[in-house]
Amino acid sequence: MKTIVVGPPGTGKTWTLLNKVEEYLKNTDPDKVGYFAFTKKAANEAKSRAMDKFNLSEDDLPYFRTLHSLAFRRLGINKNNVMQSRHYEDLGRQINVPLDYNDYDDEETGLFTTKSDYLRIINLAKLRNISLDKQFNLQEHNQDVEYDKLVIIANELNNYKKQYDLIDFNDMILEFTKSDTAIPKFEVVFVDEAQDLSLMQWDMTKAIWNKTTDSFIAGDDDQAIFRWAGADVDSFITQTGKLLPLIQSRRIPKKVHDVAMKIIGRISNRIPKNWLPRTVEGSLTIHNAFEDIDMSSGQWMVLARTKYMLDALEETLRTKGFYYENRFQKSYEKDIQEAAIDWEHLRKGQLLHYKQIEKISKYMGPTHWEKIKLKGMTKDSFHGIDKLTTDFGLKINTEWFNAFDDCTMERKEYIRAMRRNGEALNKDPRIYLSTIHSVKGGERQNVALLTDLSHNTHKSYEKNPDDENRLFYVGATRTKENLHIVQPKDEYKAYPMEDM
Repeated sequence: MKTIVVGPPGTGKTWTLLNKVEEYLKNTDPDKVGYFAFTKKAANEAKSRAMDKFNLSEDDLPYFRTLHSLAFRRLGINKNNVMQSRHYEDLGRQINVPLDYNDYDDEETGLFTTKSDYLRIINLAKLRNISLDKQFNLQEHNQDVEYDKLVIIANELNNYKKQYDLIDFNDMILEFTKSDTAIPKFEVVFVDEAQDLSLMQWDMTKAIWNKTTDSFIAGDDDQAIFRWAGADVDSFITQTGKLLPLIQSRRIPKKVHDVAMKIIGRISNRIPKNWLPRTVEGSLTIHNAFEDIDMSSGQWMVLARTKYMLDALEETLRTKGFYYENRFQKSYEKDIQEAAIDWEHLRKGQLLHYKQIEKISKYMGPTHWEKIKLKGMTKDSFHGIDKLTTDFGLKINTEWFNAFDDCTMERKEYIRAMRRNGEALNKDPRIYLSTIHSVKGGERQNVALLTDLSHNTHKSYEKNPDDENRLFYVGATRTKENLHIVQPKDEYKAYPMEDM
């Protein structure tokens, strides 16, 4: 029997599935239970819970993984035979066409990210099981693409994979689905975040559950935000079986629920659902500019539609001395702060381990430390400041602000400002900057949501508003308490929130 679990934000889809997993594991062999999630993190969470509850090892649960990982494992593919970014770059050089491609992410979602519209069209046609010309004619790309050139690149890509015996993630899914011997026979199978599956992945899951006694398919079509990457939400909407609706959110307060329902009411094709917020009121505040928001305390998530929009926010946060992290930028502030604390302890007579000493030395130039002498230090040793001065090239003993001469003045002033604000620099940043796409599944006490759209996104919104409606619904429902909506800089390139 197939059960469809439909769960709005914070209603506990994964929690419900994990409870069902526990029920089945009481009377079912672990290797007869399949749990497949959109991300590796979600699959590992289910695996960890089952291991703790039933005293199982990781080897006892071979089928708690992503769909791509299942195909890779069952087909016996060697990692060296999987297409990587270097292969696309090599092909691009051979045919004199730049083929920029980012490796599939660590979460094994299979999302294909590239700046090349040619590669994107080729990939989407495959994911959707349609011809190259049909995908081309959908006009989902925003740059000039020549059809004849597209066909040549697609053919050259196929030839390249054959020549070097390579396979991409989509090829894995296709081969798995066609191979009757690769598909395991389960007593029960669970599929989480099913609204994000591509048509190709839907074919794979159908092949699995057709050999399975019971199946649970969980998701929320209102949170389907990866259509641009090939996700086929219509396949989730049209699923038939026993419906298990989840109606009580453990995250969303009343005022944010009101906003969310207005946003989702704009979607033309969806599964109707009634769900309840928490009993707390929460708050909704509209701001004319990001700078107007008081972010001096609490945990925050700042969400923008497009990655580049986050960069402009960093100067404001740094000026105010707030501790933040940009999802797409490497942050050194926590590292510097830890080094500064260790340095202060060192000056007070504390012995430091080699790794602490090495970290401190990164922020001192040759004027303050002849770091070549550190090569004579053993990796498991502890030393005080006198020993570092006499034997290991340290030349200075002054406060960290002056000692760290290989660190920019701007960065040091920022550390000082955060210290004055009482920021907990020994912990993770309390303000997290991200795009809405990259934060799906996350939550924070406070969410600031920017409503600006890029030129290309605004054009896409005019053609297919459902995609942006779903995206901003996801953004608004990340908060547990307070939602702050930031007015756009250009009212003609914005997601409409004025009636909220």
